[in-house]
Amino acid sequence: MEQNTANVDSNLLERFEREIWSKIPHLENGSEVVNATPLTDITQDLKECAKKEFNVNLDDKDLKIFGKFDSNLLTGSIKVRPAVNIIHDAITTGKLKSGQTIFEATSGNFGIALGQLSKIGLDVVALVSRKLQDGVFEELRNEKIRIINLDMDICPAPGMKDSPNVLAAKATAANIRSQLSELGFDPTIFENAITEAQELLAKQDIINLAKLLAKIYNCYCPEQYDNESNIEIHRTVTAAEIDQQLHEKGLSLEDFRIVCTFGTGGTSGGLNRYMSEKYGKKSVHVVFPIAAQDVAGIRTKSKAEGLKFYEPQQYAGQHEMDFEQAKRLMKFFIDKGHDMGESSALALYAVMQMANFGNVGGKFVVIIADGIQKYKKNLESMAKKQSRTQVSLEEAVSSVGDYDKVIWIHTQYTPREEGIELLAKTLGIDKSKIIVPKARDAERLLMAQQIPEDLNKALEGSHKSLIICMAGYTSLNAVQVFGKKGIAAESLTGGISAISQGKGKQISDLIKIATE
Repeated sequence: MEQNTANVDSNLLERFEREIWSKIPHLENGSEVVNATPLTDITQDLKECAKKEFNVNLDDKDLKIFGKFDSNLLTGSIKVRPAVNIIHDAITTGKLKSGQTIFEATSGNFGIALGQLSKIGLDVVALVSRKLQDGVFEELRNEKIRIINLDMDICPAPGMKDSPNVLAAKATAANIRSQLSELGFDPTIFENAITEAQELLAKQDIINLAKLLAKIYNCYCPEQYDNESNIEIHRTVTAAEIDQQLHEKGLSLEDFRIVCTFGTGGTSGGLNRYMSEKYGKKSVHVVFPIAAQDVAGIRTKSKAEGLKFYEPQQYAGQHEMDFEQAKRLMKFFIDKGHDMGESSALALYAVMQMANFGNVGGKFVVIIADGIQKYKKNLESMAKKQSRTQVSLEEAVSSVGDYDKVIWIHTQYTPREEGIELLAKTLGIDKSKIIVPKARDAERLLMAQQIPEDLNKALEGSHKSLIICMAGYTSLNAVQVFGKKGIAAESLTGGISAISQGKGKQISDLIKIATE
């Protein structure tokens, strides 16, 4: 692209390149990536985690798994790559100059990355959701980001079809007007655009609201969800960087499957294009949390649909994973000294599932998008939750008469007939005592913290139930929900996985993917 150098703020560009650009991964001499983040072999740690936390034995699998630890980047996340690239492009094309303010909708990491701009005298106003975790708010404030806090979800894509809530939109618009005034912006300018703002708020279209605010106040909006620079930085630098590091180990990215989660789609899109252009293949597997789960910084599959960079036809695979299970993996890896956040744990959990159940080859690169710092309160809370009521298999068998019901709870898997028979035989009960709710009812139980009607009927008259899942963690969450409702229940430690290993059975012969 030809630059109009007369329109470029050369002083701003010089400071930006010296104080920010020079400190992140970028190309030098046309092809060499400098400031690369670590590419770490985590194969053995994943195998150990699978065995200890999930009773899954991957020892006989021919695996090679590398974690690309972008948690080591400036500001602690992969989002600094597109943020810096977008801002560099804006300065070099004359769209952004000293003294301008930047408006952007963010779920955290992109906003934190933009906070680096305070070093060169640029202000950032982030539109954020009430769902942001305390640690993310704290990081935003530490980076001197000015915040407009919206009392709604930031995730829906533009053009969401849900019925508009006009009253809520008007109330939120009034709240935004007040916050703009507190931040020093003329509220009458916002009032002149109030109808358009309310229409966007009614659709929860926070992405385009950020663009509107930037337009009416003559500011700049990075438009991360639509900006091609978001894709290009991962095509030209991130993918080339990983390939460069693998070549140094005598390997090639051509032979690996790349696993990442979906926030804006920039990472998956850029990696896809690199693999398609250089190796002529689809290699990127995109991971989403299951419906209604709230995982920091990423979207469920339904909330990715409609975004510009959601390109399912380009992916080698899409996977919806249970974050409640992935939390255990996250804690294990953090205890091992790996800096890993929530979305990264979900991606790595997907690799474990693919290695265990799938036939997709044994070489993986997992994008570790950010670290644990922002989510430490969640981790501490999770550690406390692990002290909830649970029993070993030996304890359950010895006191099996105390349980009126034995209930399977999982959002993705359901036992085969062979699994039900093994549970009954192991516990010493008739299999008619085992209840298997629909997976969607299990999801409602865990996500909405409500007991679905069919499950509630099955529990009628029960004194105490034994809850069983794959490896014991989903059942612990179910026990917590039951406890809040005054229903006595205990979770079987290790779940059906522990039973299968003890009996020399393959877990895949005992369970199957749920269809309803």
